[in-house]
Order: sequence, then structure tokens, then C-alpha cells
Amino acid sequence: MLGATSFALAGCTTTKTSVISTPGSPVIPSETLSMYAALPNERFPIPTAQIELVDPIYWRQEVENITGEEAGVVIVDTPNRFLYWTMEGGRAMRYGVGIGREGFAWGGRGHIAYGREWPIWTPPSDMVDREPELEIYRNGMEPGLKNPLGPRALYIHQGNTDTLYRLHGNMDARSIGQEVSSGCVRLLHQDMIDLYERVKWGAPIVVIQ
Repeated sequence: MLGATSFALAGCTTTKTSVISTPGSPVIPSETLSMYAALPNERFPIPTAQIELVDPIYWRQEVENITGEEAGVVIVDTPNRFLYWTMEGGRAMRYGVGIGREGFAWGGRGHIAYGREWPIWTPPSDMVDREPELEIYRNGMEPGLKNPLGPRALYIHQGNTDTLYRLHGNMDARSIGQEVSSGCVRLLHQDMIDLYERVKWGAPIVVIQ
């Protein structure tokens, strides 16, 4: 079972594909480009993700389930900046994430209480107190590409208590693999939408620090 230590890296690529690259950028397989293509039919059209700015290790990929958890569990491997969605047959979908700055991070076991498409973002009162410029959003920021939660958000509870931490979308490709947010776990918009379509409300979540 999953312990307090981080996971060993595991993955496999078996299909030969065409690739696209430019000088100074990683070689990007065509199917990867397709996964991160623009989503013009969303409520707020989402542009193509700048995955050339993301270390290829953090591109979405199906891997061996090395977590020790059964199918249907979300695992956030904070030290390695990965999120796993465990599947049947010993497999998992792995996503790269940005995680909370030291001092704001949450860890432990909980569950995905519910999700929202194009959610309203309401900063916690203590965040508004720290950052007075957020006062205009004390009662909520309307959905949109500038909303910090992006196109989808999953809300983490422990028992009946809202932890105030979320899994949510993020347009800033440079933040993936980094320690940047105020506690929440952020994924590229395309990855967050993919995860949202897989997760069922009530699914267990494990966040490893």
C-alpha cells in the first residue's frame, strides 16, 4: 500500500508515432499534441496548451499503477509532482501537476465530494486578508479563463469537512511540476477536463507530502 514516501517512476510507450519539434523544444508526439489541442466548444474556448514549456515527464500518459491503491482512487504524489487516477487492470492515468507552496500544502486521505464545471472562485478570508487586492472577489469571481479554478474543479473533503483544497485547471504551463499555488493542486486545462470526466463523486483521494 501507499506509504509516506514518494513513488518510483514508472511508464511505458509502445506505439511508434510521428513527432513534431522546433529548435530548443522537446520532441512532441502528434497524439500528445492532439491531447493538448484547443477546445473551442467549451463555454469559454480554451487555447492550445503550451506543452513545449512543460517537461515531457509531466505530459499525460497511461502508466503502470505503482501506487498500491485499487482502481478508482486519486493519488497526488506531491514530491514528484504527479497525480494518478487508478484504473482496472493494474494501470493508471498519470498527470503532471503544480502543487502548494511550503506552508500552504495539505496532505492525507479524504474524498472527492463533488465537482463543478466552470466554477466560481471564492478566496478564503485569510487569503483575502493576506492579499487585500482580492477583496473584490470576497463574494466570488465569475467563471472564465482568468478564474484561478479554470474550467473544472474537484472539491476535497475529509468526512463532512471541506478541506478548502481543490484539484483544478490552470493555463500557466510553466507552473506544472512546480511548487507555486496556495495549497491547491493544479493541472493543465486539458488534463483537468480529462480527469474530471473519469472521477466519480465520493472517490477516495490520497495526498502524499
